[in-house]
Amino acid sequence: MIDLHGQAGLPYINKGVYTGSYQGMRYRLRKKEEGEEKLLEAVIYPEPFCFESTAEEQKEYRDFPFTQEGFDGAIAWLNEQYEAQKERWTQAGKTSWV
Repeated sequence: MIDLHGQAGLPYINKGVYTGSYQGMRYRLRKKEEGEEKLLEAVIYPEPFCFESTAEEQKEYRDFPFTQEGFDGAIAWLNEQYEAQKERWTQAGKTSWV
């Protein structure tokens, strides 16, 4: 289970991009601004590559309000997507790129 409370939070994400992985699923959280609105962008994608080297069609995006409730919702979404696509992540973690 992904639990970022105490590790990363809105103050960290406000200044930079937070990336991590959990059992074959990589994720990225960043602040995104659309006009006056601040959003928290969450992205999931399979291992083994970094965000920039992963094909766009393998990434899934979702925006949340840039608030504590939005942060909590983003973490819940990451966990939901891990469970919903568990086989995908398990297979990604077994891929050998030698």
